[in-house]
Amino acid sequence: MHKKSGELMKNGSIRKSKFKENIYIFRCPICKAKIDIRDLKDMVCLNGHCFNIARKGYVNFLSRPVKTEYDEEMFHSRNTVCESGFFDPMLNCISDFIIGVSEKDNVKDIKILDAGCGQGFHLGQVVSRLYNRTDSNVLGAGIDISKEGILMASKSYFDIIWCVGDLARIPFRSRQFSIIFNILSPANYGEFGRVLKDDGILIKVVPGSNYLKELRDVFYDKLNKNIYSNKKVIRHYSKHFNILDVIQVSYNKKIDKKDFTHFIKMTPLSWSATDSKIEQALNMKINDITADFTVIIGNKG
Repeated sequence: MHKKSGELMKNGSIRKSKFKENIYIFRCPICKAKIDIRDLKDMVCLNGHCFNIARKGYVNFLSRPVKTEYDEEMFHSRNTVCESGFFDPMLNCISDFIIGVSEKDNVKDIKILDAGCGQGFHLGQVVSRLYNRTDSNVLGAGIDISKEGILMASKSYFDIIWCVGDLARIPFRSRQFSIIFNILSPANYGEFGRVLKDDGILIKVVPGSNYLKELRDVFYDKLNKNIYSNKKVIRHYSKHFNILDVIQVSYNKKIDKKDFTHFIKMTPLSWSATDSKIEQALNMKINDITADFTVIIGNKG
């Protein structure tokens, strides 16, 4: 269905053609009507709501701009951390699970939605792993409320559908995706259940209690806030989806001072920190960072 990003020409019409090829999966987020495409320029629903396909190859489905804390600088730092390999073991865990299921069930078509995809690195990496290790046709789609994140994603991965949108109004028809990711991002379980196929899988990744503990210890002075538990998140997940497995993925990543600066900039842990706290963190001799993820895998039950 889709080739790897590097094999596609960096041409505007090719970047937009993925919307035409897959127009059947979309619906209008405003009125829920069917959507069609005009001249690879606009997506228009039956009731006339129009969404432009940007030259960079993404669609903005928001009716008005939304201001978030996730700016271009933050996404740049997050991408630098991603490219350092910090998230790789967690992404390998997800990829291995999907590959195992596809081989066991002889799945030929895999449609993945990354809900809250940020700058697109996680989805791009998983799609690449599936392309290299399976014979399945893979379609990836990412949605995030941050236009800055989606713009970065669309520049890096040409063969994936990228959308600026609200998880409360996902612009896809019901029962379209076999896999949904929700990685370190808020969830909308009602919409996830709607767009997930009846036999589909929801993979939610949440921080473990030791995730970025080196930063938490500095910014929260070992007060109650530096002790994090994800038990409430797991319980909330279980109210909406049937939990099949919970996998703990924990490891340490060696870093240098330059890497550490990007870790500070990429995480919401630093947003409420004072300048003096950030300076204190930068002056500390921290040589490794703790990665601790809880991967929750479930279905509609």
